[in-house]
Amino acid sequence: MRKYLMAVVQMDTRENKEANLRAACGFIDEAADRGARFVSFPEVFNVIDQGQEPPEVIPGGRTISLMAQKARERGVWIHCGSIAEVNPDGDRYYNTTALLNSKGELVAVYRKLHTYDVTLPDGTVADESARVKPGREMVVVDTEMGCLGLSICYDVRFPELYRWMALHGAQIFFTGASFRMATGKDHWEVLQRARAIENGCYVAAAAQIGKKKGTIDTFGSAMIVDPWGTVIARAAEKPGIAVGEIDLDYLDKVRANMPSLKNRRSDVYDTVRL
Repeated sequence: MRKYLMAVVQMDTRENKEANLRAACGFIDEAADRGARFVSFPEVFNVIDQGQEPPEVIPGGRTISLMAQKARERGVWIHCGSIAEVNPDGDRYYNTTALLNSKGELVAVYRKLHTYDVTLPDGTVADESARVKPGREMVVVDTEMGCLGLSICYDVRFPELYRWMALHGAQIFFTGASFRMATGKDHWEVLQRARAIENGCYVAAAAQIGKKKGTIDTFGSAMIVDPWGTVIARAAEKPGIAVGEIDLDYLDKVRANMPSLKNRRSDVYDTVRL
């Protein structure tokens, strides 16, 4: 399909998994009623407090099974943001996204590659890898809705990943996230637009919004960016959806006029291997 409507979801996910899943189903219904053929969710869309809720298996767990049911009911593709996935080899869970087609079939699974590990100047330690096991595979999947590249949140700061996906055919990047207010206000839109412009790709950036348990304040601003870097859809400052058109013929025109993927000097530098 060369042209269709995409919906990105902006959620205020909390500790009640069932309430979150009811909200997610409502957003799918709203998107489908507005003509969307594809719905994309943010990071940790099913529950925000992994300390209370155990990770799930994929497929077969509660969240992905319900999303598959909704995909079949409404005839839409669903990018399942991310959930905590059982790691059979250890205690650390995977931060994982699942992609479902309009028949509810599992098309692809991607596990977040990059974990946020830092010691700040004041001594504060953020050690995401202590809880989350990083994935080891980049994922691009060719579908009837276009060639899709999967990523999660912090991944968006690593342009090598997106260049690799573009060189392997990706036309639409999914960057569902739970960006904090402190970084989101300065970096969120810039990063989404940069990934779109430098690769000539659409970016579907679903997002978390609202103050979560403790002091975490998430930024929101779920958006869709076209291959020219224009924000063509943006959610309001509350939970909801933003709907924009994916036009792969327009993507081809942008790439023809700005052929940066073809003009790479791989004979001089080879930071991304095909």
